[in-house]
Amino acid sequence: MDYTDLLIKLGLSAILGFAIGLERELKRKPLGLKTCLVISIISCLLTIVSIKAAYNLPHTDHMNMDPLRLAAQIVSGIGFLGAGVILRRGNDSIAGLTTAAMIWGASGIGIAVGAGFYIEAIFGMCFLMISVELIPLAMKYVGPRSFRQRDIAVKLVVRNMDNIPIVIEEIKEMDIKVKNMKLKTLENGSHYLHLKLSIDQKRHTADVYYALQHLESVQQTEVESM
Repeated sequence: MDYTDLLIKLGLSAILGFAIGLERELKRKPLGLKTCLVISIISCLLTIVSIKAAYNLPHTDHMNMDPLRLAAQIVSGIGFLGAGVILRRGNDSIAGLTTAAMIWGASGIGIAVGAGFYIEAIFGMCFLMISVELIPLAMKYVGPRSFRQRDIAVKLVVRNMDNIPIVIEEIKEMDIKVKNMKLKTLENGSHYLHLKLSIDQKRHTADVYYALQHLESVQQTEVESM
């Protein structure tokens, strides 16, 4: 058995998995270095085992093994791990979709290396990093305005119903877009507003909180980044 080829495959899958894990780790995402290394290396190993078992084990005329049968199950099984990093926050926003996709990507790269597609795996890794890092950065400068904005969740308590349209107009005058609004009447007669606002990415959340807190009709303010 040629162990050099085995070491090259496992080593390359570890390097590419490390790059994906490092990108997630630097962004403080749930998928870290160790998890990504394990996914990439073990996906590569299982692919190697699947291929070698198909060609090295004895066959009969009535039974032939699919060389990628075991590797195909990796793609299905990795979905459970990806589902574990997708979170629904209290403000109804969904987080972790990119991280879940990166888990799937790390597995795919490991499978490609294990099957001997080194160049394809390296190019796939390069395009993956470009898609995740460089393209979103470029779109902030040359894309529509929405790429340069981010969402925040705001909870306000307003004294009376007549003041709600005034508060909304004052928010719009701050160059803030109101994307969604929920209303609720409290027991004391005040009114609760749950707003989803879109602001410039460079604008600090604390600045928005300070501006909303000083609106005349607002009794209480709570601001949360999404």
